[in-house]
Amino acid sequence: MISRREVICRTFYGAAGLLLADSLCLHAQNAARPAKAKSVIQIWMWGGPAHLDMFDPKPAAGYDYCGPLDKPIPTNVNGIVISELLPLLAKQADKYSIIRSMTHGVNAHETASYIVQTGRMPGGRDTFPGVGSVVSLFKGYNAGYNGLIPPYIVLTQLQGRFSEAGFLGSRYKPFATGGDPAQSRFAVEGVVSQNISDKRQQDRRELLHKMDTLGQVIGNNSLLQAFTRTEEEAYGLILGDSGKVFDLSLEKNEMRDRYGRNTFGQSCLAARRLVENGIPFITINSQGWDTHRQHFQTMRQKLPQMDQGMSALLEDLSDRGLLESTILWWSGEFGRTPRIQWEAPWNGGRGHWGDVFSAVVAGGGFKGGHIVGASDERGEQVKERPVYPVDLIGSMYMLLGIDPDEKLPHPDGLQVHVMPDASEGVKMGGLLKEIL
Repeated sequence: MISRREVICRTFYGAAGLLLADSLCLHAQNAARPAKAKSVIQIWMWGGPAHLDMFDPKPAAGYDYCGPLDKPIPTNVNGIVISELLPLLAKQADKYSIIRSMTHGVNAHETASYIVQTGRMPGGRDTFPGVGSVVSLFKGYNAGYNGLIPPYIVLTQLQGRFSEAGFLGSRYKPFATGGDPAQSRFAVEGVVSQNISDKRQQDRRELLHKMDTLGQVIGNNSLLQAFTRTEEEAYGLILGDSGKVFDLSLEKNEMRDRYGRNTFGQSCLAARRLVENGIPFITINSQGWDTHRQHFQTMRQKLPQMDQGMSALLEDLSDRGLLESTILWWSGEFGRTPRIQWEAPWNGGRGHWGDVFSAVVAGGGFKGGHIVGASDERGEQVKERPVYPVDLIGSMYMLLGIDPDEKLPHPDGLQVHVMPDASEGVKMGGLLKEIL
């Protein structure tokens, strides 16, 4: 009788890859197999980035598809070209791979975000957790993580598009920093106050202790002791070494300049510092990619910032020996309409497009310098090798050493596994064996 794990593996790899799937399934059953990746940095392009203007240019499609961005540039990998506005990333294409055939066919922000972040289709009785919450469960709390900083961090605001933790509950929700790392003082919510110095925080704490006579009256008390421990942990984060991970002033000015003195660039720098401190999952929630209007004006502003910050992150992780154990995952919930909407009221914008879009992965066991799949001549449909969100998520779990057949703790005790199988109606194209 075939086990569920074998069904998952065979489904992911497809009929043409059964021999390879059999081999990999045997490895998957070996609990001693070491994980290649320890952390994930997710660069989330909230709103949907335009694939034709970034990692899947189509200059031959004409002005109605390319607009003014019709001169893609070669990269340091022969045969791979990307947007002319990404020259720094073009120099590092050997470090990342581009998936040009992502698809799910959904054009609504909330639904598409849920699919890309969970690998599941919406509907039914359950709201499933996103990748960040699953990683914080298996690579964080279940792996003995006991740091003061939560194992799932969002820089800087939650998406507000779906429930990140789903049925796992509030313990597995991300900690959103708030604030702006590009400011002189990164005011992390509950950790750093913009207008209160560390000395003033310490003075306040000492004053509070002097005024606290309750402890002297009741002596040892379990509730009071629990409160004291909580206070010590909170101030350990505010005034101790743990909270310093968010203090970007500890970095040299040259390093901060290298990432770019803007919110996205400094978020990338903060993400590197979090990885160095053992945080399993970090999301950089980059906003402003829902470009129905002023699309090309926005691209000329935002793409150079993305190019500088993302390229600096790749190079910095590589230089520090962290890229081999850190997955970098760039994506949005969908792409944007290949044909430019010149008509009013859009006047040169791009709409939502879930039929085909791009994602980029690097590090943590993913090979660099490859293209997976292809869109058609105008970037409107998948031409070859459809890749569904579940395929990419399953590939990341494999590199992280998360068993796809492991059970998720369900509040009603239901049998729910990390990854779905074909019987659950989820479309699958197969794990990304081309770049694993």
